[in-house]
Amino acid sequence: MSNTLPTRDHSSVPRVLDRLAAYSWRLIVVAIVGVAALWVLREARVVFFPIVLALFLTRALSPISGFLQGHRWRPGIAAIASMLLFFVVIGSLITIAVRSVAGEAASIRPTMAEAVDDIEDWLVDDSPFDISRDTVDDLRARAGSAFDDLTRSSDGSIVERATLVGEVITGVLLAIILTFFMLRDGRRFVGWIAHRWRGDSEQRVQRSLDAAWSALAGYLRGALLLGVVEAVVIGITLWIAGAGLIAPVVVITMLGAFVPIVGATLSGVVAVLVALATAGTGPAIVVAIVVVIVQQLDNDLLAPIIYGKALSLHPVAILISIVAGGALLGLTGTILAVPVVAVGWNAFRAYQPGGGKQA
Repeated sequence: MSNTLPTRDHSSVPRVLDRLAAYSWRLIVVAIVGVAALWVLREARVVFFPIVLALFLTRALSPISGFLQGHRWRPGIAAIASMLLFFVVIGSLITIAVRSVAGEAASIRPTMAEAVDDIEDWLVDDSPFDISRDTVDDLRARAGSAFDDLTRSSDGSIVERATLVGEVITGVLLAIILTFFMLRDGRRFVGWIAHRWRGDSEQRVQRSLDAAWSALAGYLRGALLLGVVEAVVIGITLWIAGAGLIAPVVVITMLGAFVPIVGATLSGVVAVLVALATAGTGPAIVVAIVVVIVQQLDNDLLAPIIYGKALSLHPVAILISIVAGGALLGLTGTILAVPVVAVGWNAFRAYQPGGGKQA
C-alpha cells in the first residue's frame, strides 16, 4: 500500500474560472486600497480640498500670470497681480448679486404667494388630476413644516457648523497660499517631479503631467463657455419675462456649469423658481421651456464641440463619476468628480508607452 498522498488535479478547474479567481483577488486588493485612499482623503479634507482648489485656480490664472511674466514681470509679482484680478472679479459678481437680492427682497414674498395660489387653483380646478383643495393645503403645510425642521438648529449642529466654518476658512487661506506658490514656482516643481525618473520614464511622466494639465484646462474652458452661453440666454429670458433677481441667477448658472449635468439642472430649477417668485406662473412656464431647450442644445450640440477631446470621457462615465463622487464625498465630491476623473484618465493614457500628447 502506497503512503503517497493524492495530489489535486488542477486541470479539473476550468480555465475561465481559474483566470476569474486570479483577477478577483487582485480586484479585491485594488478595491481595499481605493477605499482606504478615500478614507484618508475624507479625513484629510482640510488639506486635500485646498490643494485641489489651488490647482483649479492655478490653471485658470496661469495664462494671465504667464502673459505678465512674458512682459518681464517677476514671477512673484505676476502671481500676486493675477490673484488680485481674480478677487476683484469675484468680489464684483458677489456685490452685484447681493444688491440685486436686497432690492427685490420686499416684493418676493407676495409674488411667490400669489404664484403658489395660482398653481393650487389650477391643480384643483383645471388640471387633469383628481386633487382636492384639502390635499393641496395639507401638502403646503407639510412642506412648511419640513422647511422649519431643516432650518432649525440644535446645539450639536451648531458645533458642527462652527467646525465646518473653521475648516472652510482654513482651507481657503491654505488654497490662496498654495495658489501663489504654484503660480510662481509651478514650472520648476513640474520639472523637479519629472527629473525624479530616468530614461524613458522621465519622458512618460512629463507627457503625463502635460496631458493632465491640458485636460484640466479643457474642462475649465469648456465649463466656462457653456456657463456663459446658458447664463446669457436664461438672463435675457428672465428680463423679457419681467422677472427679477437676474444677476444672482446668472452667477448661479455660470457656477453650475462647473458641475456637469447636475449643476445645469439645479441652476435651471433656480431660474424657474425665481421667475415664479418674482413674475408669476406664466413667465415661470416660459422660463422653464427655455431652460429645457437651452440645456438640451448644450448637452447634445455645444458640449461635444466645446469640450472636444479634452476630457475623452463618455457621458455615462461622467454621470457615474458624479454619482460616485457625491456618494463618497458629498457636494465637494460631486463638483470634483468629473475633472478628477478626466485628469486622471488623460494622464494615464499619456503615460502608456506610445501614448503621445493628449488634447
